[in-house]
Amino acid sequence: MGMRVTRSLVGDLALALALTLVGVPVTAILSGAHRPGGSGPWPHTGPDPWSSIGAPAGHLGLALVIVTALVLVVRRRWPLITFAAVTVLTSAYLMLGFVLGPILLSFFVVVYTVARHLPLVRSLPAALAAIVLLMLDIFVRQGAIENLLGLMPVSAWVVVPYAGGFVVRQWRESVARDRAEALRQHVDEERLLVAQEVHDIVGHGLAAIKMQADVALHLMAKKPEQAQLALEAISRTSSEALEELRATLAVVRRTDAEAARAPAPTLARLPDLRRRMAEAGIDVEVDLVGPERPVPAIVDLTAYRIVQESLTNVLRHSGAGQATVKIAYQTEELVIDVTNAVNGSPGKGGGLGIPGMRQRAIALGGSFAAGPTDDGRFEVHASLPTGGEE
Repeated sequence: MGMRVTRSLVGDLALALALTLVGVPVTAILSGAHRPGGSGPWPHTGPDPWSSIGAPAGHLGLALVIVTALVLVVRRRWPLITFAAVTVLTSAYLMLGFVLGPILLSFFVVVYTVARHLPLVRSLPAALAAIVLLMLDIFVRQGAIENLLGLMPVSAWVVVPYAGGFVVRQWRESVARDRAEALRQHVDEERLLVAQEVHDIVGHGLAAIKMQADVALHLMAKKPEQAQLALEAISRTSSEALEELRATLAVVRRTDAEAARAPAPTLARLPDLRRRMAEAGIDVEVDLVGPERPVPAIVDLTAYRIVQESLTNVLRHSGAGQATVKIAYQTEELVIDVTNAVNGSPGKGGGLGIPGMRQRAIALGGSFAAGPTDDGRFEVHASLPTGGEE
């Protein structure tokens, strides 16, 4: 912020100096070109042909040119005050009848500035007031009746730079709104991704823990040694789920040390997932088709989450003790199929599991389908593009 203010101040200082260095000699040249007595480069007799554009500026006129230009140094810091000062100085210059010249450049800049940096409710009244103030030269010094046509150019001195500043302000505000909207969408997407991650981690962990707890309760009285194994599995599953949840939330908090404590969920962790499912009473058969190869990290994570959520649904809804996971490494995509028998009434599908899996796949430009098959099984199918050979 400080550097941006400094750059603006330096730029305004350079502009003010440039207008001064240009304005003083040009105004002096225009003044000398029609000085009475033939001091200009074109001596003449009779009426002064330059009188229509004003009298020689002299020291007072040059001083007004200099002050008007230097005031622009603070044009962006105090735009309205700068606008008022430049307008009064320009009006005084015109009322004194000095030759028209570079002082109008300073006035154009300040009109543009007030339209560019102030809202319409503040800049428009200021611009109208400037038109009225500049017209004093027409109605007071020159006479109203003979110079009504002068209203048009005087108004243009304000309207043209004001329109330019207003258009630039609208464009910059539109760009800022678009940027803010894009940022908001990005934040929403990150929140949704985190919500999906938490849902998958907690959902899978709790489903496995519930199944293992039911087994432990069933065997507690008759086979306490097997019940102890189920309780150990509960402890292990909950610890793994907590570690994974902590790593996921650490990404949100940007704490890399915590994020590194748990390995990233990838297809390489399928054996661990298969072990947890076995401890919960579900036998999972994994079938890998094609030569295994590295895939993009987001594809690897998405594939693991789809398999994990599919197996979690097997625990929750199918009533089956077996599921098959098939992963095919194709040239430009990774194809995932998870199938299981359906014993009893399957879930109604009103949760976040299937919609979350579908959204993950579609976000990568892939496809997703889930539903019963003709042979009485339930199948989850996902195709995730990998971008060709790695």
